[in-house]
Amino acid sequence: MRLFRVLVRLFSSKGRVQERRYEPIVVVTTPIPPPKVETVLSGRCWVVDGDTIIIDSVRIRLAGIDAPELDHPWGKQSKWALVQLCKGQTVAARMRPELSYDRVVADCFLPDGRDLSAELVRMGLALDWPKFSGGKYRHLETVDARRKLWRADARQRGKLRPQMDG
Repeated sequence: MRLFRVLVRLFSSKGRVQERRYEPIVVVTTPIPPPKVETVLSGRCWVVDGDTIIIDSVRIRLAGIDAPELDHPWGKQSKWALVQLCKGQTVAARMRPELSYDRVVADCFLPDGRDLSAELVRMGLALDWPKFSGGKYRHLETVDARRKLWRADARQRGKLRPQMDG
């Protein structure tokens, strides 16, 4: 008798499973750009030369400028000016995505907000490098800076091959 009831339920209209119709759901989304993550490294720095510092074992090239190499005229003065700027200070380096030889490129700032690159150019111990800065520091160059730092100027114009060790 039970079997009969099961069969009746199966074949009767009340017990039949009706086909369900689903309406398609269309979801339109616009892609969300990934957030721009800014990497900032800060700490006491070690000065290598006029445009290279080290913070926490990371070699950092100051963005947008070209300082003379240590064996070029004004190279040692440029280094020691940067040492005096950074001495006892915590330097904040805002990393850029590009690399320069074995160095990360960064905009570096002192706690009072001064840009290290701008300070060196203002002192006449580094040149604005328009190829990388877009001319950001050109107005800070001293009148005789390009004549005084002639080797750095020649390197920028492609007249001097770049050194790989600095």
